[in-house]
Amino acid sequence: MKTKRTWKEKLLDSKDLPKVKAITEKQEKRWGKGTIAIPSPLEVDSIMKTVPKGKVITINQIRDRIAKAHDATIGCPITTGIFSWIAANAAQEDLKAGQKVTPYWRTLKEGGIINEKYPGGLEKQAMLLEQEGHDIIQKGKNWVVADWVKAKID
Repeated sequence: MKTKRTWKEKLLDSKDLPKVKAITEKQEKRWGKGTIAIPSPLEVDSIMKTVPKGKVITINQIRDRIAKAHDATIGCPITTGIFSWIAANAAQEDLKAGQKVTPYWRTLKEGGIINEKYPGGLEKQAMLLEQEGHDIIQKGKNWVVADWVKAKID
């Protein structure tokens, strides 16, 4: 019987990534012409680790860094989002093991929106962000870091 892989194992599985591919004709309607950089899970995790206390980063900023690092037109929005989720869950495993963790709560959706799919949900991330000096406000059904534009890293 096959055992379920841990989040850490998923994080360490590079899947022959990163790689850069041409944007297909079908994808051009959404992303335009050019190339797309598909990151590895560890590449996304390493960018998330660079965000200092009191600062935040958005998934789109991570995508921009990936594109720049690979001289591509864009960073893949799908894999970047999935790999940030894997990194967040692997961080929870590290926390339980008493290890230093990737500060996943500092990675937001565009618009400063807290990612409800990260470990602990909205409440846990809001608490961690508030402990770092951020104010959290509710906009409709979303929870948002009020100062996210000023708090973004460059």
